Amino acid sequence: LSLCLSRAEPSALCEVCEGAEEMPEPLQQCAAWLRAYFCEPGSTGSLPVPAFHHPLLQRDSFTRQVLWTLLNDVKFGEAVSYKQLADLAGNSRAARAVGGAMRSNPIPIIIPCHRVIRSGGDSGNYGGGQLMKEWLLSHEKLQKEKLA
Repeated sequence: LSLCLSRAEPSALCEVCEGAEEMPEPLQQCAAWLRAYFCEPGSTGSLPVPAFHHPLLQRDSFTRQVLWTLLNDVKFGEAVSYKQLADLAGNSRAARAVGGAMRSNPIPIIIPCHRVIRSGGDSGNYGGGQLMKEWLLSHEKLQKEKLA
């Protein structure tokens, strides 16, 4: 599975390549969600969130709570600090644990750990690298402005 994007404008050309019709349903859902995220961000809210079967998301833990809270409560084009996310997840003193949860996120972009920033406004760390995080945040801001 690969997602093909135009270099010039993220929403100019976007297609899922390599036999999308042969993929199992959960992968088709992921591909549809990623295509929408990059090409038609206004439609991500109407798509079902793909089924996640990763063990980290199955067991009851603060990390799971943080990831689900992030997925459900921090919308496209928004950002939240580590401390704010800790508050939302039910433990206002666990900002460092939120950072750990972000590092262990098994499905970045779909569970949007790039939306978690430092309290001072700096973007903070990201598994995909600082430039990727800044690009994702910029992409969301630009697309949200287009939708407004």
